[in-house]
Amino acid sequence: MLKGHSKMPTEADLLIHNSSMLLRVPVDGSDDNALGVIRDGAVAVKDRKVLETGTSTDLLKNHPSAQKVDAGGRMVMPGFVDAHTHLVHGGERAAEMEMRLAGKTYLDILKSGGGIYSTVAATRAASLEELTVSAEKRLAMAAAHGTTTVEIKSGYGLDAGTEMKMLECIASLAESSPLDIVSTYLGAHTLPAGRPRTEVVDELTGPALGGFRRHAEFCDVFCEDGAFSFDESRRILTAAKAAGFRLKIHAGQFNPLGAAGMAAELGAVSADHLEELAPGEAGKMAENGTVAVLLPGVPFFLQGSKYADGRQLIDAGVRLALATDYNPGSCPSYSMPFMIALGVFQCGLSTSEAVRAATTGGAAAIGRQNSLGSLTEGKSADIIILNIEKPEEIPYYFGTNPVHTVYKRGKLITAAARHLNYSHHQRK
Repeated sequence: MLKGHSKMPTEADLLIHNSSMLLRVPVDGSDDNALGVIRDGAVAVKDRKVLETGTSTDLLKNHPSAQKVDAGGRMVMPGFVDAHTHLVHGGERAAEMEMRLAGKTYLDILKSGGGIYSTVAATRAASLEELTVSAEKRLAMAAAHGTTTVEIKSGYGLDAGTEMKMLECIASLAESSPLDIVSTYLGAHTLPAGRPRTEVVDELTGPALGGFRRHAEFCDVFCEDGAFSFDESRRILTAAKAAGFRLKIHAGQFNPLGAAGMAAELGAVSADHLEELAPGEAGKMAENGTVAVLLPGVPFFLQGSKYADGRQLIDAGVRLALATDYNPGSCPSYSMPFMIALGVFQCGLSTSEAVRAATTGGAAAIGRQNSLGSLTEGKSADIIILNIEKPEEIPYYFGTNPVHTVYKRGKLITAAARHLNYSHHQRK
């Protein structure tokens, strides 16, 4: 550079401006501005990442040649990060809703050979292509509700071949979908019917783990009465950690078995559900940086009387995420806005806490807090424009879809579910 000449400012590719407010949702948001609000805010995008944020007036001056998108006085914020889903499966289980209304519990249905086992049978019978096509439709619905990053688990195979088929499906979706997809191996979802549990646990902790690790970043276990015990779960997670997996756990959904604290001591990235916690578990999670993923859609759908106590977890210093737990048996919902509403109404969260949990908290629950979940410089330009003016309107208009437009890495991907395009998407 010649002496006396300053570097020319970087010109944005895209500028979204004229918002009612821009929510940056920084990782380290302060108590008085936890959502990083900029009124009449704008966000500039360059090379698929956030270049800068500021007022519309300032950024329009800074980026005169950028493609302009007028938000029309709507609210702009980061795309939602759904950190816990079971989006790949065969079949559906609408009939079980009537069984529950007749008085059967989830565990009653599970123990009778129904529930998850009907999904296992349908998933085993489905081809890879059939699983992929159905999952694409579900991802389209998730995107239409503002989700830009999704974690997807296996777990409806309960045998090595079908679990691998599911992971191959997730890998295919990750290549073709405009969304970011994170893969989790959940071979330990429940015990396969008719097999000795010692044999199953031996298999889940054996050499085959290495093959699954090549197709999944995380390993998860469902620790619960009727599924895997505390000791079995610890053994499975310990073996998975040795095989190179990052760890997650389904913990405390129905009974306080201490699984969340155990997983935290093993270095788990997240512990999920947490309606029932044993004394001291929240402290262990805070101490080890394990994110609490709240899944309030499950007790809502199962008509449970108890939701996870988000306030208790926050007061203990635990970081929170909200996720859908989309699955065919206990929460067939794609809607992160509805999970925000449930977080506020049922889990003791403020609106700001719930919005953070659905964005930067979700990113932390999949180890992506440094690359997405916030509209801050250098992070992925995952941006949604909503048909509301302020964040309180997300829970206020519960049960509706407030999402107007969705951008993933600075590219328009959907303004309605039918517009999400797979065939022309190319991951770079």
